[in-house]
Amino acid sequence: MDLSSLMFPLLLVLLAVPLFLSARKQKRAVAEQQALLNSLEPGDRVMTTSGLYATVAGVNDEDNTIELEIADGVVTTWLRQAIREKVVVDTETDAVVDDVEDDVVDETADVERAQQESKK
Repeated sequence: MDLSSLMFPLLLVLLAVPLFLSARKQKRAVAEQQALLNSLEPGDRVMTTSGLYATVAGVNDEDNTIELEIADGVVTTWLRQAIREKVVVDTETDAVVDDVEDDVVDETADVERAQQESKK
C-alpha cells in the first residue's frame, strides 16, 4: 500500500474532528443558555445582552417575555432571549475589597514614614 493512498482519508479525519468538536461545544452552550432562561424567577438579578442590570419582576411563559425592574417602580418587558446571565450579589467581596484598601493605605503610610526618617 502506498503512502499517498492513506493521505486523503487521514486529511478527511483531521478536518472532520475539529468540526465535530466545535458543533458539540456550540450545542452545549445553547443548552446551558436555555436552562438559564427556563430557571429565571421573580427576584433574580440578571444582566441583559445590552449590559442592563435589572431584577426579574415577572415571567410570562405564553409570550416568552420577562418583566424586568430596572429601577424602583420602573418595570419593562423584554424577550427572554435578551437575558445574558444571572448576576450573583456577593456582599463578602465588598468586605474583602475594603480590607485590601485599608492594607494599601497602611503600607503607603509606612513607606512615607520611612522616607521621612531617611531624610533626617
